[in-house]
Amino acid sequence: MLNDAGKKVAAGTAAAAVTLGIVGAAATGAPAATARPEPAPRPAGLDWKPCPADDPVEGTRLKGLQCASLQVPLDYARPGGRRVTLALTRAPHTAPRSQGVVLLNRGGPGAHGRDLAGYFRRKMPANVAAAYDWIGFDPRGVGASRPSLICDTSYQNPGRARPDTIPANAREERAWTARAKAYADDCARKYRTVLPHMGTADWARDMEEIRKALGQTRLNYFGYSYGGYLGAVYATMFPGRVRRMVFDSVPRPSGVWYENNLDQNVAFEQRIRAYFAWIARHHKVYGLGTSRRQVAAAYARARTALKAAPIGGRVGPAELDDLFLADGYSDYRWDAHARALSAFVVRRDPGPLRRAWQPPTRLDQNNYAVYSAVECRDAPWPRDWSRWHADSERLYRQGYRFETWGNTWYNAPCAFWAVKGGPVPRVRGVSSLPPILLVQASRDAATPYRGAVETHRRFPTSRLLVQVNGHNHGVALSGDRCVDRAVAAYFGEGTVPANRPGVDAECAAGPAPEPATAKQAAHAKHAAHH
Repeated sequence: MLNDAGKKVAAGTAAAAVTLGIVGAAATGAPAATARPEPAPRPAGLDWKPCPADDPVEGTRLKGLQCASLQVPLDYARPGGRRVTLALTRAPHTAPRSQGVVLLNRGGPGAHGRDLAGYFRRKMPANVAAAYDWIGFDPRGVGASRPSLICDTSYQNPGRARPDTIPANAREERAWTARAKAYADDCARKYRTVLPHMGTADWARDMEEIRKALGQTRLNYFGYSYGGYLGAVYATMFPGRVRRMVFDSVPRPSGVWYENNLDQNVAFEQRIRAYFAWIARHHKVYGLGTSRRQVAAAYARARTALKAAPIGGRVGPAELDDLFLADGYSDYRWDAHARALSAFVVRRDPGPLRRAWQPPTRLDQNNYAVYSAVECRDAPWPRDWSRWHADSERLYRQGYRFETWGNTWYNAPCAFWAVKGGPVPRVRGVSSLPPILLVQASRDAATPYRGAVETHRRFPTSRLLVQVNGHNHGVALSGDRCVDRAVAAYFGEGTVPANRPGVDAECAAGPAPEPATAKQAAHAKHAAHH
């Protein structure tokens, strides 16, 4: 899964609270060969109007942005047939001379994106923010776009605690597979004519239609996570339309998507072990143990207790894993979640865990439906459940326990999907492409490091910027000044790191977070109650 199971983490939206060291990546670079500006964006059929300040669909702030919609073919093989609607936003350029547009994608697949236009305008240096039209959009099937996909909501939110994701026996495993099949069947009943056209190649063609509607000869782009894969597919299909592109936290093209999920099971285990070791180092704060193994044992005791008696009938072991899965994506909530676990295990107080876990919203359900629709369509998935069982059991027995079975059920609808996946989109860059900037944390769990290395190899004109020892998913605009300066220099002047064998530039990750002070913790507790 590229998103966390609870869908509370969206790459690139949370700012780190630490100040990171500077390694002058941009200063040692060279200007890109295609730095000439694009013409100022023209309407080209898009009817831009002021957005509502508060978006009723996604609950995000769109104040100060412009909104428009664009109709594109559902099936590009039948351009005169049924059309679907994409919802777009724009933060217009304010500089006298425009550098064109930057299309933005949060990832997922299935994450909403209309708020990103305002986010990038706020986060980029003023001169870079002023030079572009920042374009957010909800991809087909997502959020305010139409149709907006939602399938059997009971799969993620049955109104009570879900069954434990780790099956104790064959009967429990069969019950989970039946639930996954019911989800896939419901999607097929509701969207049978849409599902064949939800793959990444369709999304890339949608990007091309957006480029045309904006009146641009070439496209600038920034994609987090899956958005990096989407950008790579677009650059493969439309190389002559690429100007500047950033892929941040990059999936491995050769692993789409079953193998990539197996890789995640290993990577998330490494991250949760690092988190438990961090909790152990702060035993005086949390009281959960002085070693990683002791903290893991405390977590296991919490799972057992929640399986026997879910908090409020809603928060069981599956929900606990959802909550802590976010801590494999980033360290932004390490302290808060450790305190909630401590309250439950040490003080027998379930309140913090109950407040920390939130049931999936309608947007979360939409996100998951689109995630499934895209990943199940993109590539062939095993149709024989014995393959899924064997791989899950193998990894679990090898010690990769935290994520393996939860990830299996997250993706299990693909075993029963109405539309068979494939062929896998081609990903390969030509030598005439402008430089593409790849940004990757070396210890990212959601998109492990070798995904960026492989994509770098597939795009000979790309540059790879690595955040050494970084472990958060979605690096740029999260507080690393070294990375952010490189991204700003690229969009501002077309500057890229010098081309070197292997990694082209490095930024040093900042230190691990520190537990909140007593005053900060009390403030957070007060906020949670209100």
